Amino acid sequence: MHRRYFCPMASKQRKEHFETSSHIPIHAQFDKTTSPIVIEAPAGEYPYLRGVYPEMYRSRFWTMRQYAGFGSAQESNERYRYLLASGTTGLSVAFDLPTQIGYDSDHPMAEGEVGRVGVPIDSLADFDVLFNGIDLAKISTSMTINATASILLALYVAKAKKQGADLAKLSGTIQNDILKEYAARGTYIYAPEPSMRIVTDIFQWCANELPAWNTISISGYHIREAGSTAVEEIAFTLSNGIAYVKAALAAGLQIDQFAPRLSFFFNAHSNFFEEIAKFRAARLIWARVMREEFHAKNPDSWKLRFHSQTAGSTLTAQQIDNNVVRTTIEAMAAVLGGTQSLHTNGKDEALALPTESSARTALRTQQVIAYESGIADTVDPLAGSYYVEYLTNELVTRSRLLMKEVDALGGAVHAIEQGFYQDRIARSAYEFQKKVESKEEIIVGVNQFALKEPISSDTLRIDPKLEREQIERLQAVRASRDAVTTTKAIAHVEEAAKSGINLMPPIIDAVESMVTLGEISDAMRRAFGEYLA
Repeated sequence: MHRRYFCPMASKQRKEHFETSSHIPIHAQFDKTTSPIVIEAPAGEYPYLRGVYPEMYRSRFWTMRQYAGFGSAQESNERYRYLLASGTTGLSVAFDLPTQIGYDSDHPMAEGEVGRVGVPIDSLADFDVLFNGIDLAKISTSMTINATASILLALYVAKAKKQGADLAKLSGTIQNDILKEYAARGTYIYAPEPSMRIVTDIFQWCANELPAWNTISISGYHIREAGSTAVEEIAFTLSNGIAYVKAALAAGLQIDQFAPRLSFFFNAHSNFFEEIAKFRAARLIWARVMREEFHAKNPDSWKLRFHSQTAGSTLTAQQIDNNVVRTTIEAMAAVLGGTQSLHTNGKDEALALPTESSARTALRTQQVIAYESGIADTVDPLAGSYYVEYLTNELVTRSRLLMKEVDALGGAVHAIEQGFYQDRIARSAYEFQKKVESKEEIIVGVNQFALKEPISSDTLRIDPKLEREQIERLQAVRASRDAVTTTKAIAHVEEAAKSGINLMPPIIDAVESMVTLGEISDAMRRAFGEYLA
């Protein structure tokens, strides 16, 4: 005899209206009338809807790049070597706030922040420790850095030269996306115009000296973390990309000289099918923009290659084991959407930086998806799904309309200066929060299925003595270097900033002369001034 199990909710609809985060209506069923499939090109062919490479993960998996950095260069180095030994295939460096905004560790503004949310970097001496025992010629490194990206890239180059690496083969990425800082994050130093000049100086220098390096990771991640919808994430990120392309062209670069090294950074959020469609839509839009609007000739200039990270904003301090499930869903969406590299968050990151155990579980999540799920065995496995194709078409259409609004305001820089991005993101964040508070949106363990439980005490803690030790190392560097050489190097950076010549060569000379990050930033502050929103 078979038993029937009755679900008390089955007799009524859960909601009155079903829609995605971008307010795209979700019908009960989809078919060919709602989801016309018009793009037949396979992966690896324009417009790359199905992926930028013909074989995708059949030839090689995405890069498993775990974001890490904390405490000191020594502790961070130990974490990197642990992750590499555990099977991660690329490094991703997190820097502390003073490093991100151009202050040395002994600056009054740095007090209490040294090593807290990333590794502190003051000079080349710190990079020597950070990458001790790691061959930069054999590993791809991503550095999440923006306002001081030129300095961190110079330090990386200087360290690679000390190791004897061939710079032409050096691979990795600097985020270098200053526009999203004004709109969503806040770690800017200079005004938009000189900041854009630094970005294009990096483009130009790398095109000649570091041809395999990704010179920018145009980031939608932080836009989404600030509360945007998927449509806003696509539209604002690609509009920023267009602004960088225009700035590089205005600086005299040729489109195919720099466009193949542009990369993107997207959020892998929790609405599973919308996220898969988001990545597909972004590829399609960018390919069309680069070929049809900027007339790029090199197919590599048309390809949107992207890193993704699971959504930190979806992690909860309550019932942190649930975050493993959230991260798994988001990571699967990124892989099904065709990511080139991926970071998975630790379950305890709503409370602190991840412990070694949490970081290992996050990496194992990627490895299980890669080796056990079968997802990577075929290219774009959800292509042809009526629902996914419907969402893809809707995201393309809605994102393009929003990009036209940005264009009408004079482009991304002017739209940001007028507060357009900020207002749209804030409104979306407010709407979502209202839905959470009314329980229209359920957050498991927070506004539904909550438990009375103590907050876990098993979290990573940064020893306060590490800040004192970092300051002592910095002061020792200053005491041991040649004062005449460093004074000249600082002056050359300031002169380059004022004169308009490319900043990268004098910055590299400065870091090799043991000039500190704060001193280089101050030289540019004197030339450019500081920006206050």
